Amino acid sequence: MRARLLILASAIGSLGWGAVLPYQYAYAADTRDWGALVAAGASSLFSIGALVAAPLAGRLADRFDPVRVAVIAQLLGAAGVASLVFADVPAVFLAGMLVFGLGLSAAVPAKQVLALNWSSSDDRRKVFAYKFTGEALGMAAGAFLAGLVVDLDRADGLDVGFMMAAGGFVLSSAIIALAGRLSFAGRLAGGARAAAVGGPASVSTATGSFGAIDAATGAIAAVDLDGDGHADGAARSRGALRVIFAQPAMRWTAVVTIALALGFYAQFESGLPAYGITVLDVDPSAIGLAAAINCLVIVALQVIVVKLTAKRSAPALLMAVGSIWVVSWLILSAAQFSPGIATALFVTTYGIFAVGETIYSPVLNPLTAQLAPKGMVGQTLGTIAALQTAFSAAGPLVAGVLLGAGLTDVFLGMHVAVSALAVFAAWRIKKALEREPVAVAVDESAAPVEPANVREEPPTTPVDLVRA
Repeated sequence: MRARLLILASAIGSLGWGAVLPYQYAYAADTRDWGALVAAGASSLFSIGALVAAPLAGRLADRFDPVRVAVIAQLLGAAGVASLVFADVPAVFLAGMLVFGLGLSAAVPAKQVLALNWSSSDDRRKVFAYKFTGEALGMAAGAFLAGLVVDLDRADGLDVGFMMAAGGFVLSSAIIALAGRLSFAGRLAGGARAAAVGGPASVSTATGSFGAIDAATGAIAAVDLDGDGHADGAARSRGALRVIFAQPAMRWTAVVTIALALGFYAQFESGLPAYGITVLDVDPSAIGLAAAINCLVIVALQVIVVKLTAKRSAPALLMAVGSIWVVSWLILSAAQFSPGIATALFVTTYGIFAVGETIYSPVLNPLTAQLAPKGMVGQTLGTIAALQTAFSAAGPLVAGVLLGAGLTDVFLGMHVAVSALAVFAAWRIKKALEREPVAVAVDESAAPVEPANVREEPPTTPVDLVRA
């Protein structure tokens, strides 16, 4: 029940992304006549907010109740996007976009921790897959509904989009808070049952192989806890990034995250459309069709792909995703030599990318959480999300420079190489896990482990991810 509510909340919360971001550039640059610099600056500040918020919110989700962190973050985002209704000068608009980015991104690692908390090892991939699909549908619905009512010829023409986004965040926060109360009631009931039989209150194993829920805060307590049940103080005293990336598997996970982000997500909204219009000479309407195909393939295949890949290891699946990225870019490269079918190839490629996304979405985040140092699950998820955001934000700049300079072959070749790097990095994760098994169970088909006196077994199937 809690996982279903989280999926619903994530879908509703992503309405804001779809309702505002596709239109904010034209709104700032043309409708308000603030110019391209302010419009680009708003996008940059939104990304900066995301970079700052994700690691910080992840750390807070480790130390405090992740329900509270997610709710507060989304309410902050609601306040930021609602303030854009009153933005009559560029400075206020830029500040609102910064707060919008802070709130939207700060909620991401907290909700990922909740997805881990509220799922078992048997259904974890399914929960992350449904969550990803719900967010994709939410973004598409937000963009569609806003497109019906937004009027970029009027100064207040995007106000309805701003309020739609704010309302989505508030409703999403209310649903997460409700799910959190259900979780808290369940823990109280468990403690009461234990007390009734004269035994100590047992620690919930709802987090499956990742650990237990701290009874006081609801935060994840990693499986390999100290004897007193707290995260290792020595780890906290060292540099967080050094601790997170201390093991090779975690370092290569960061590489594969960056490579896959650069290989598709960084170019989804700007580089690929620019290539299609300027090089392939496709009609602008084909861009919208391609995006719709991408979403439809995700919705149609997500559940099927999760079932087909349930017993496959995370590194092997990430290698498959990188390979799909390589094939997609090779098809895009061939399209420029086939003008008669260039549009069809362009649209088809978005569908092929979507197949990779359905594999990628349920795999990366559980794998990242599994490899995280004890007591730092949320912070690790936030750090990886920040890396993905940072390199995704650099994508439009790279595309603009290369395509603007007529270096189409360099643009295409670079993305083939980056996608191939993702395959290699995923292979290195596999080898690193074989050499140095992590101290948690990584076979998703296995029963959840107990939070104390955990038996260390060689991992067989690490796991997961979320679109950023």
